Amino acid sequence: MSQIQRAMKPEDITYLFVERANMGDAAGIADLYEDCAVMAYPPGGQTVGRDAIYQLWKMVLQAAPRFEPEEPLPTLISGDIALTATIAKDGRGARAQVCRRQTDGSWLRLLDLPEIVASLDAGQ
Repeated sequence: MSQIQRAMKPEDITYLFVERANMGDAAGIADLYEDCAVMAYPPGGQTVGRDAIYQLWKMVLQAAPRFEPEEPLPTLISGDIALTATIAKDGRGARAQVCRRQTDGSWLRLLDLPEIVASLDAGQ
């Protein structure tokens, strides 16, 4: 079920993720990550490697969650490395990813921090 479309800009990954997640396409989501990618999920843990990321999303998508697109913040690019981020739709946090340009010019996620939760008690 995996999609052929590749992210030709780092921020394209955000839109491709939402599209594939809403289709229930765990393999398509995993294809957005490098083989050695690290995702800071589940909360407090890490999922390491494309195969493990596929297994995680396969499990998560069984509940058929619905994802809404989030507008990417300006992307920072240095050579073949990019930092992308979005503000969560509910305004209570953010998401950040490090992407790397591939030899074909497309981009894949290398590091993914999908839940940065803003805390109102951060100073306490």
